[in-house]
Amino acid sequence: MPAKKSTPDFILILITLSLLAIGLIMVYSASAVWADYKFEDTFYFAKRQLLFAGVGVIAMFFIMNIDYWTWRTWAKVLIIICFVLLVLVLIPGVGVLRNGSRSWIGVGAFSIQPSEFMKLAMIAFLAKYLSEKQKFITSFNKGVLPSLLLVFTAFGMIMLQPDLGTGTVMVGTCIVMIFIAGARVSHFVALGLVGLVGFAGLVISAPYRMKRITSFLDPWEDPLGSGFQMIQSLYAIGPGGLFGLGLGESRQKFFYLPEPQNDFIFAILAEELGFIGGSLVLLLFTLLLWRGVRIALGAPDLYGSFLAIGIVSMIAIQVMINVGVVTGLMPVTGITLPFLSYGGSSLTLMLLAVGVLLNISRYSRV
Repeated sequence: MPAKKSTPDFILILITLSLLAIGLIMVYSASAVWADYKFEDTFYFAKRQLLFAGVGVIAMFFIMNIDYWTWRTWAKVLIIICFVLLVLVLIPGVGVLRNGSRSWIGVGAFSIQPSEFMKLAMIAFLAKYLSEKQKFITSFNKGVLPSLLLVFTAFGMIMLQPDLGTGTVMVGTCIVMIFIAGARVSHFVALGLVGLVGFAGLVISAPYRMKRITSFLDPWEDPLGSGFQMIQSLYAIGPGGLFGLGLGESRQKFFYLPEPQNDFIFAILAEELGFIGGSLVLLLFTLLLWRGVRIALGAPDLYGSFLAIGIVSMIAIQVMINVGVVTGLMPVTGITLPFLSYGGSSLTLMLLAVGVLLNISRYSRV
């Protein structure tokens, strides 16, 4: 292995901490009213998010100093642990039911979401597989099919919760990794057709998913039901204008937009900070992805490249889906905005992923 550089990518650290700081401010701003009403503590969500952020940052700097080849060594163990957790979360009494999904395992006053950690474990394992089976990647049976069987097994278990959003991000990330590894375009065309049929089946099999699709096309058809969140999100973004109403001055957080500190936090941000504030956040994400791709291109081996591009793809896909949902360009899927949305598992997972990326940057040739 090449000699390690003395310092990680400082720009990536700065971007990550900037997004995290914006997220902490916006979680407080978006949640203060709801937290005061429900818990009589305006800082309730902000304090918990600050705790998650503190643990995540410590973990990020710790992981930054662990050679990324460690994840190759432990990839099989990690993915087995995540599969076991995905089984446990489905067991009543072990898995915690929230908003119709059994996606969490309670740990004291907190809970973890196994599907979030499966995303990173799958990236680590798939990077190992692709780097070792590079010569077979153009063969569907020997290269592409085995990896897809594993990915869709995990996807199926996540859908049992059900959690379509997290499963979609994981599958999309793995597809990008397999494509980058050199799989044939013809394979993806065939898989795309099969995927469309499968997605249609998932939508048809669950009435609430069909409602999300129809409400996405015309949210005003059911303004008090399936289209409610979309409409309230647009009502937040529209008045924000160029400069916003001012930090803390959101109107939609006053019980119009449900739990605004979660998946729709970007709508509150756009309402309070306007087009300028929203564009700044998207610019920071773009810079983060640029640094990530640069690290992937400069990695000293295939494993490092695939691992880095998997992490970058995961973040990019999640940002695109979340912002697409909030702005009315996609159906509601229940995906958090990395580093900004409230949620311990999601925030910790993203900071861990950046820690791995930072370690790869210490070996990068660019």
